[in-house]
Amino acid sequence: MKTLAYQIVVEAVSEMCISACHELPSDVLAALERALTQETGEVARDVLERLIENARVASDQQIPLCQDTGLTVVFLELGTEVRVTPPTGRPEATILDAIQDGVRQGYGEGFLRMSVVGDPLHERINTQTNTPAVVHTSLVPGETIKLSIMAKGGGCENKSQFRMFLPTSPAEDVMAWIAQVAQQAGANACPPLVVGVGLGGNFEVSCRLSKQALLRRLDESHSDPYYARMEAGLLERINQCGVGPQGLGGRTTALGVMIETAPCHIASLPVAVNIECHSHRHKTVELS
Repeated sequence: MKTLAYQIVVEAVSEMCISACHELPSDVLAALERALTQETGEVARDVLERLIENARVASDQQIPLCQDTGLTVVFLELGTEVRVTPPTGRPEATILDAIQDGVRQGYGEGFLRMSVVGDPLHERINTQTNTPAVVHTSLVPGETIKLSIMAKGGGCENKSQFRMFLPTSPAEDVMAWIAQVAQQAGANACPPLVVGVGLGGNFEVSCRLSKQALLRRLDESHSDPYYARMEAGLLERINQCGVGPQGLGGRTTALGVMIETAPCHIASLPVAVNIECHSHRHKTVELS
């Protein structure tokens, strides 16, 4: 059994929170630059140029890419042969506490906007720490901890949708609905969008898969040729809708579509679409 100090996890999460909000991933920046070469409209090209410049300034000056620095979503893959040792005076603390401490530290030290309210409906008082973060945990073999974080803005998250299809529904109906969700997101989701799709599982699994899909690189297609073709077809269809960069028209409504799947009940076909904006902020680190 390997042990890892609690503070190592805290520092890793803190650094990822700050860097994710300041630095656009290379594949996302490359997708924006590629879109610029394909756009013909003057307004669409101007918007893309501004988004690319915004990413450069944010990285150079270490300031947030967007004022909405998001709700932190964490995907934790915890090796079964590794244990995080609790800090002195907190024998009950676990790796989940370390993740929350890391988010709290990162958003404080990075002067990032706190966007979490403790009660969703009644009082809606800001927690002032951007915690609690949402943490999805998986146990995997080995002595490694893999942490992926996503700073999920409210505007794009609000345009995400779920639908339970009949199991007899043809693929065309599913694809038409996914494209419709992206089109309806419109300017409110700050396009060009990144579209995550979860197919299968059940109600909650399909939604988790749709968000997990967003962790894939934009230049990577699905390993199954069937779903790779579906991703490409959806991207083409969404980009034909004309919403364009920032909703001002053009050929680039989305930068990518990523699909993740899971087995499901014979009577079900759950489908979830998670919308991400052009400021697609995520980071991954492995601790060993």
